[in-house]
Amino acid sequence: MKLVHLFFLKPQKSYWLGLLLLLSTLPVLAQEQVPILADSAHAIPDTLLFKIQKAQAAITEINAANKKEYGVNRIREGLEEAEASINPIKADLATSGSTLHAKDLQSYGLILKDAQTRLTAWQNSLSKASNDLQKRANQVIGLSQDSLLTVTETDVAEKQLYTAQLTELKIRLQRSGERTTAKLDTISRLLANVSALSLTVTDLQNQVQEQLRTSGENVYSKESPYLWEAPNRVDRTNVERIVSSSYQGQKKILSYFLNSAWDNRVLLLLTAAAFFIWVYSNFKKARKLELRQKLGDLKFQHITPVPILATLIVLFNLPPLFEPDSPSLYIELTQFCLLVCLTISLKNIVKGEDRKHWLMLVGLYMTLIVVNTLLNDSLYLRLGLLALNGTFLYLGMLIYRKLKQTPVKERLIKPVVILYLVLNALAILLNIFGRVSLAKVYSMTAVIGLIQMVGLDVFIQILSDALELQIKLSACSEGIFSRVSIPRSRAAFRRAMTVVAIILWVLVFFINLGVAGGVFALLQQILTKTRTFGSVTFTLGNILLFGVIVYVANLLQKHIGVLFGESSVTFDNKTERKSSKLVLIRLVILILGVLMAITASGIPMDRLTVVLGALSVGIGLGMQNIVNNFVSGIILIFEKPFQIGDYVELADKKGKVQDIGIRSSKMLTPQGSVVVIPNGDLLSGRLVNWTLSNSYLKTELTFKVNADADLEKVTKIVETEIGKLNDSLKNIPPEVLVNAIAADSIELKILAWVTNIYVEANFKSQLLTRLMVRFREAEIKVM
Repeated sequence: MKLVHLFFLKPQKSYWLGLLLLLSTLPVLAQEQVPILADSAHAIPDTLLFKIQKAQAAITEINAANKKEYGVNRIREGLEEAEASINPIKADLATSGSTLHAKDLQSYGLILKDAQTRLTAWQNSLSKASNDLQKRANQVIGLSQDSLLTVTETDVAEKQLYTAQLTELKIRLQRSGERTTAKLDTISRLLANVSALSLTVTDLQNQVQEQLRTSGENVYSKESPYLWEAPNRVDRTNVERIVSSSYQGQKKILSYFLNSAWDNRVLLLLTAAAFFIWVYSNFKKARKLELRQKLGDLKFQHITPVPILATLIVLFNLPPLFEPDSPSLYIELTQFCLLVCLTISLKNIVKGEDRKHWLMLVGLYMTLIVVNTLLNDSLYLRLGLLALNGTFLYLGMLIYRKLKQTPVKERLIKPVVILYLVLNALAILLNIFGRVSLAKVYSMTAVIGLIQMVGLDVFIQILSDALELQIKLSACSEGIFSRVSIPRSRAAFRRAMTVVAIILWVLVFFINLGVAGGVFALLQQILTKTRTFGSVTFTLGNILLFGVIVYVANLLQKHIGVLFGESSVTFDNKTERKSSKLVLIRLVILILGVLMAITASGIPMDRLTVVLGALSVGIGLGMQNIVNNFVSGIILIFEKPFQIGDYVELADKKGKVQDIGIRSSKMLTPQGSVVVIPNGDLLSGRLVNWTLSNSYLKTELTFKVNADADLEKVTKIVETEIGKLNDSLKNIPPEVLVNAIAADSIELKILAWVTNIYVEANFKSQLLTRLMVRFREAEIKVM
């Protein structure tokens, strides 16, 4: 090549010398160098172009990956929040030591568990991002070290033509490598911080678990000096440090709870808003002129046309039901708000000495909150708690003496007051013998229990007043409550609300004692533990759910008629036929309820089928009458030989069909008695339905007149008087027939149609009265 190049660059040399040199080198070029040049001209550019394109694609992919944030900012902000959440817990554990109560430790455990879950997720995300960036960095290094993408002086001319592209490619690779390294360094540092905080959280979790284990073992052990050994001096620095760490820890617990359980709180607020709208709209309807005259003056103790205060009382009573896992601080705050609302609500209701006692309870409760916050081993603070417990005991005795004057039933409030007195007495003893933290818990639990009992009483009264308003409006507008027994509805509602109040009170009691988690865990273990009966496995929770579903289905089928306008059948002069579709609906509800209950019980259907098959013979023999009546009830529903409200006659019984049941039906007789007839008898016996197609009745009346009487005149009088009666059918004339003839008398039979069977007796009475008067005027002698 050099010779050829030299030949073309220096043509001024001797022609012959050049020609000789050219001729001498051509054979060599033809045999060795020319084929290599030809291959390089094709192979090197093709391979180089492929490499350049591959490198450009890789650089583009690397740059796109470097633009990803990998959630760095989000994780960094979350890490700061996690540190802010953990630091108060760390400080409280370091400051309080073993004096933390179990309920606070459980709340700390939940916060740490949530933090560890987030940290683990961040670790996984950052590790994945780090691996991805490391892979990109290795790719950059591999492309930088590729010799094919490097230009040297010894490279062929074709490769040197790509020098500019290769140089630009090297610069881009260098920039991509710098960005990748910087991003990798950022993620590695953040991953290290996350890992360090995760180790700290793990250590705090171990501390919490250890203290929870020891707190259960040492719940009644001495943690402070005996009262007579307590120091007289108050260390202000220590008090401030304890208060600060406790405040930060409790604040973090409350903040965590508010952020984690917001969905239940929204449901609680919606429930309170629905109550407000319900009462407000009912008062608005009651102000209408057509209803105001019927309702008269509406006076209620606890609800007003704009029930803001009543809604707040309902709102602050319901948190334990919607948020059973709430911390004690949250319960204490809601109970304090409830106390304020109750004080405003009762100011015009509670008078004299009772009002004084209530205000005393409010003041003592607020004082107890402050003392519990500042309480430590100091003698004076513990004496202050003793004084408060003594005052609470005195107040409790006064309340106990007036139990019979309270609106709450004695059997409900008496146990609460007794428990209130016992807890305060125990708090005094625990304080004296050095168990200060437990004394604080018992004191707060006792007071909150008493306040909540009053609040639940007002809660029941508010809901009862709201229901009373609804009943009055519904009765005036012929709504749903106009078809039910109002006293029974009130009594059933109060019973249901009493059960809800007891559940709420028990939940708050367990939460304040800090044993709610343990109680719930124990109940869950009891209800979910698998048990075996022969070859059938079940749990008590499934059995309980089975019973609840069957009970609800039975309750629903009993009262479903109210939703369809069903009312009680009375024996009046009106013919009112009602559809028997409610019986079918009740049957469907019962069948669905039983099927759902069986499914919820967890018993396999194949085994249940085997058991039912084995029992079918016994059921067929021992319960054949019940089965017969049940099947007859289904046939009566679809065949419809009679409906509710029909006047039927079966054997010696006559009356109005009051109800068609699954097993038996009820008949209301004219005497007011209710006859229960098995459906099998109704289907197999000779049944007369007087109102199947219409309610008309052909009645007959017989009497005797003198043999000398003018029959045409008698017939005319009878027809005239029957036509004047409202209950007779005007389009069908009556018939007057001679029934028998004697020597001195003629027996007449009168056949007339009346509008319905219920007016037959009244029709006969009116007709006979009128005929007696007319016959006397016409001098017709009745024999």
